[in-house]
Amino acid sequence: MARSPLVLAALSTVAVPDLDAVDVRRASHPGPGIDAAVVIDATGGRWTTRAPQDAAAGAALEAEVALLAGLVTHVDSGALPFEVPRLAGSVSLPEGGRAVVHRQLPGRPIRLEELGPGPGLAAALGRAIAAIHELPVSVVEHAGLPVYDADSYRRRRLSELDEAARTGYVPAFLLRRWERALEDVALWHFQPTVVHGDLSAEHVLVRDDVPVGVLGWSETKVADPADDLAWLLVAAPQPAVDPIIEAYHLRRTELRDPHLATRALLAGELAVVRWLMHGVNIGDQAVIDDARSMLDELEEHLTRYEAAAREAAAEQETARQEAAARETDTSAAPAPNPPVRRSATAAAQDQLAFTEDGGAAPDQAWAADDAERQDDGGHARAVDEGRPAEAIPDEESPRSSGVEWTGEPIVTASGPDVDQSGEPTEPTDDAAWDRPRQSDQE
Repeated sequence: MARSPLVLAALSTVAVPDLDAVDVRRASHPGPGIDAAVVIDATGGRWTTRAPQDAAAGAALEAEVALLAGLVTHVDSGALPFEVPRLAGSVSLPEGGRAVVHRQLPGRPIRLEELGPGPGLAAALGRAIAAIHELPVSVVEHAGLPVYDADSYRRRRLSELDEAARTGYVPAFLLRRWERALEDVALWHFQPTVVHGDLSAEHVLVRDDVPVGVLGWSETKVADPADDLAWLLVAAPQPAVDPIIEAYHLRRTELRDPHLATRALLAGELAVVRWLMHGVNIGDQAVIDDARSMLDELEEHLTRYEAAAREAAAEQETARQEAAARETDTSAAPAPNPPVRRSATAAAQDQLAFTEDGGAAPDQAWAADDAERQDDGGHARAVDEGRPAEAIPDEESPRSSGVEWTGEPIVTASGPDVDQSGEPTEPTDDAAWDRPRQSDQE
């Protein structure tokens, strides 16, 4: 039978002799199997009194009290950047167990809609969660709370899903989705840490955009750190998610877990299963109906999401195949050979040879020569009559061939003879420069 707030107020004055109670109110969210009330003293101070309803709840409350005693040590050392409830007193109950009293922590429950981008409350929240996960696991072990390794925790989740499937309330689409994820062993390679296990807006207290207190440690265990991030990834505004995760990783000393966010989202979905089973176990039809409605909404949302994801993946694959086909067509076509340029020196030598020997005119000779030098792609090698030296690459320029270049066009038919090396030959007498050649007379 549940205790009234007045009974709890009376118990609090026995547990804390100096407490002068003047008012009492029923506490919200007391937890399963727990009676709780907020007692107000003569100075306006607030105290929380909790008492178990049965032996199982009493054992769980004793484990939580032991855990809080260990956490206080880490708060005082600065390892935890927020306060936790500190035991102020207790009183034994006639039916067994004891009622415990602690001062109410300052601050107000966090409002997720206040979270935003940047280094504000969202980042501070990520660091606070990371500080919990950095605690030594001995804190949990000494309190007698559960400790799991990665694979045993995965199998525990799978067992919970099997139990929910037997109720017939879980849609087949969700069952298949969750079974695939829980049977993917690679997804469950993680380092177990201390996890709060029941983080929510009412359990995180903030003041001046800083987390100042964390309540509700009854579900603490050594398990998957993704569980403590699930409520944020599911319910927090999207612009706040990245600052939370980034600040969390920067505070952690472990290497980044590549599947942390995936498991956190999965844990958020499986929370509906836990709510369903809670209703089934206590026989509360209202809770069962609420859980079934949530499951139907989740199925509809995930069905649309997966369909959109498949469509996007198909479009990406089509675009990839088209790009690969275009690349194949481009690589298969033979590239034309670049035109081959004749050096100016070779052209000058050909002109002298033609004119001295009385052969064909230079233009006719080049045309014939070009016809013989067609490349495989059908391109004639470019020899431009009278082309200035600036248009000729350095490696083909007259300077690189040993010819003394003056910047003027090469004089061939009326200038001095040129030998095979490209150097002018010395005339045998002064009149040789002005004497007409036989070819000129003809």
